[in-house]
Amino acid sequence: MSVKIRLQRHGKKGKPFYWVVAADARSKRDGKYLEKIGTYNPNTNPATIDLNVDSAVQWLHNGAQPTDTARAILSYKGALLKHHLDGGVRKGALTQEQADAKFATWLEAKAGTVDAKKDGLSKAKADVKAKALKAEQEVNAKRIAAAAQAEADAIAAAAPAEEVAEVEAEEAPAAEESNEETQA
Repeated sequence: MSVKIRLQRHGKKGKPFYWVVAADARSKRDGKYLEKIGTYNPNTNPATIDLNVDSAVQWLHNGAQPTDTARAILSYKGALLKHHLDGGVRKGALTQEQADAKFATWLEAKAGTVDAKKDGLSKAKADVKAKALKAEQEVNAKRIAAAAQAEADAIAAAAPAEEVAEVEAEEAPAAEESNEETQA
């Protein structure tokens, strides 16, 4: 029986969620499996991967072959590195303590890169939000300035009309008086 480490799809349409499983190569994609090794959620940024590294390494020692995507996940989480280091320990090239130290330093470096990506994403999101707020403030300032200008124009247009009305009001009684004088 050949064993594959592969992904089993779960989740709803458009929102995939995967289990990383060790399964018989002849079983269906979402069918019977031997052991659930972890989960993979590609919907988050960065993708959320929960993997039992020791179990994955044990399956690799037993000859399980990962699929391409599963191999990428195992590499990302360090299972392939640990399998490689365990091979060196079995051959006598290094001790278990040295292998554990190398794996621990790799995990720290990987955690640093993941944290840097998360920080970069949150900073980019904050920058986009700040830029949008600044643009909105500029638009509001232009709108307020345009409203003030329109109000000033309305007042300026109303002022000459009032002056013309006052001048006509002053001229009208004078015309009436001259009419009265001519009639008398």
